[in-house]
Amino acid sequence: MTTGSIIRQRWFAGHGPIVHHEETVARVDALVAGLIADGRVADEATAYTLLAAADRLGCVAMNVVAHMTYAKRIDLSGALLAEEDFKLTPEGHTGGSLNMVQAFVGYLLANALTGSTRGWIMGQGHCVAAIEAVNALTGDISPAQRGRYDRSEEGLSRLCADFYSYAINAQGLPAVPLGSHAGPNTAGAVSEGGYLGFAELQYIHMPLPGESLVAFLSDGAFEEQRGPDWAPRWWRAQDSGFAVPVMILNGRRIEQRTQIMQEGGAQWLAEDVRHNGFDPVIVDGRDPSAIAWAILKAEDTLHAFAADPDRRYPAPLPYVIAETEKGFGFPGAGSNAAHNLPLSGNPHTDAAMRGLFNESAAALFVPPVELNAALDAFACHAAQQRPLESANPMAHRYPAAPKLPEPCWETPGSEGSAMTALDQWFVEFAKANPDLRMRIGNPDELASNKMGGTLALLKHRVNEPEAGVPEDLHGAIITALNEEAVAAAALGNKGGLNLVVSYEAFAVKMLGLIRQEIIFARHQRQAGRPADWLSVPLIVTSHTWENAKNEQSHQDPTIGEALLGEMSDTSRVLFPVDGNTAVAALRDVYAGRGQLACLIVSKRDVENRFDAESAQRLIRDGAAHLIGNPANAEVQLIALGAYQLDEAIKAQQHLAELGKCACVTVVLEPGRLRIPRDAIEAEFVDDDVTVSTLFPSGLPRVIVTHTRPEPMLGILRRIDSGPAKTRALGYISRGGTFDVPGMLFANRCTWAHVVDAAATVAGWSREVLLDRAQRTAIDGIGDPSDLLIR
Repeated sequence: MTTGSIIRQRWFAGHGPIVHHEETVARVDALVAGLIADGRVADEATAYTLLAAADRLGCVAMNVVAHMTYAKRIDLSGALLAEEDFKLTPEGHTGGSLNMVQAFVGYLLANALTGSTRGWIMGQGHCVAAIEAVNALTGDISPAQRGRYDRSEEGLSRLCADFYSYAINAQGLPAVPLGSHAGPNTAGAVSEGGYLGFAELQYIHMPLPGESLVAFLSDGAFEEQRGPDWAPRWWRAQDSGFAVPVMILNGRRIEQRTQIMQEGGAQWLAEDVRHNGFDPVIVDGRDPSAIAWAILKAEDTLHAFAADPDRRYPAPLPYVIAETEKGFGFPGAGSNAAHNLPLSGNPHTDAAMRGLFNESAAALFVPPVELNAALDAFACHAAQQRPLESANPMAHRYPAAPKLPEPCWETPGSEGSAMTALDQWFVEFAKANPDLRMRIGNPDELASNKMGGTLALLKHRVNEPEAGVPEDLHGAIITALNEEAVAAAALGNKGGLNLVVSYEAFAVKMLGLIRQEIIFARHQRQAGRPADWLSVPLIVTSHTWENAKNEQSHQDPTIGEALLGEMSDTSRVLFPVDGNTAVAALRDVYAGRGQLACLIVSKRDVENRFDAESAQRLIRDGAAHLIGNPANAEVQLIALGAYQLDEAIKAQQHLAELGKCACVTVVLEPGRLRIPRDAIEAEFVDDDVTVSTLFPSGLPRVIVTHTRPEPMLGILRRIDSGPAKTRALGYISRGGTFDVPGMLFANRCTWAHVVDAAATVAGWSREVLLDRAQRTAIDGIGDPSDLLIR
């Protein structure tokens, strides 16, 4: 018997709960033969050594995961743990994490067998214990974890003790580099995976040509939303790398079976995804060898499709269904309890549970000599001249800085749509950067939102273009009536340039996805390793005030308010007031990295009030004076938004006619004026000198804002002199089928309401400033048409 045959028999025997079923054995034997024939693996001994090592790494990692939930330490000699070795309060998403061990080890195995490092994303971020356990064992850990976690008994015990320790430092930050979900300290992670379903939407847009990605998906997330089943609509061999979804089909959510299991299990799922253009394969999700086989088989399929000159889209994309039971390898597997704490009691206080835990750990035990040999087999990166998995390209995006064309600045005093100005600049921007893959997320309204030039140039991506319609097989515009899906196309494309355009009211549906990206990027910044992908703008238009005609469902400023709640250095919110400020704002966003920016832009024609120089000054400071100077003003009128600026100017002119001196100041980016909440945000916001120059202390102020007034007052606390000296007007959740003046009146934001508020803070008589008809109108007992300025 040859050495290779002997080692194959060792693998064939499995280890602990890992067994290799007949179908898997046949598939793996054929895979090994093919890899040797292609020269990708030296010989049988090399391949089966890795395959056997995967079994042992999988068992030890499952054991570590179980210890992370229940124990304060691990004993690598296999000795039993005592009462004092267990946590007082165990915690962990144990069942899913045990399943993810097999999947992640299978991914490592595929990499080692082919000498190629793939990217990975995990949708079920609560299963992070699996990744951290495997990373600690293999030594592929993040800089923050280096010297703390490793394959030694001490290092693994510290990992167990840190998990759900809730440790916090004096600054209110986590005191250990380990969380309940994937984070920046999880080596190789690109997403927290805290919102189920978002990895499913993003993964197909992530790899660039020449790259390969494995996406671990959750059967619970299958029920979360539609959109992942559209992946075959978007993938093109010409501009995308390979993406292999691996569905971890463990059959349970938190409290019951998943819909997939209720409908019929793996076969039902295979038929369902087949109807959506996928080419499914079912494998044993308990066996890392089966998962590695499926990953490589899927890539071979994609290779063959890409090489076929007669290929037709949609491509039959691979879809790996890794069938398992929740919590495989530990008591409670297959039950609801497996989700979190699979044991029916706490081993710290329950001797029977302690015995059951120790018995289960013994079944997963690998002698230290075998473990070291397995880990040595996987430490093949240098010999294969490839990066560690944590250094895969998708985890370290740094696209070239884009060329930023000089805008064709609008002439002050002219009128035009800010969206048209953005469209004209963006077309030149796209033409100037052909080497950066472009993705435009569009929920169906690009042309009506006045980005017709962008649509004509980049076109909707479709499998069968319709004549006379701006569609193309390789279009860059991802269009679907699903806000999360199209935003995910842009957010997944971190190796290129992106834009998302939406109605303001419907952009709220993107909020969870956007917030997940913001949080992860912010945590990367906190960890001292800021994200280097090019910043992604979200343009929201057809907004609250100009969507007056479409009922209150279309009148919602929530997206900007919510994003202002996040840290402003990473989550930017900007309120351009004309074409020049809109273009300057978008250009500034694309000059940044690792930020998401929401631009709230009017699409109707407005007067261009800022020239090139003043628009860029407005971008620099986040605010600028448009009319007058606060140094000699009696009241300061502050506008956020184009329609709000119009009303502020009307109020200023009305007051001037009455001998009152008001200045008008525009706030473009309120986050620049806020009280910083930590040192990172303090570097982003304006300093005290800038703020006091723009907004002198004690000056009466009226703020008229696109948003609801209360949250904006909180953001602008630095310039709020208190209720006697500062009033804020804005959207007060009143709407209906109105025109723009009607919306302004319903929400008490007309020029007359601004004048009335100015009278209050400045101590003027409203009877002097407004005639009787105007007063009765704003008091709600007169005729709103009396406020119209003709």
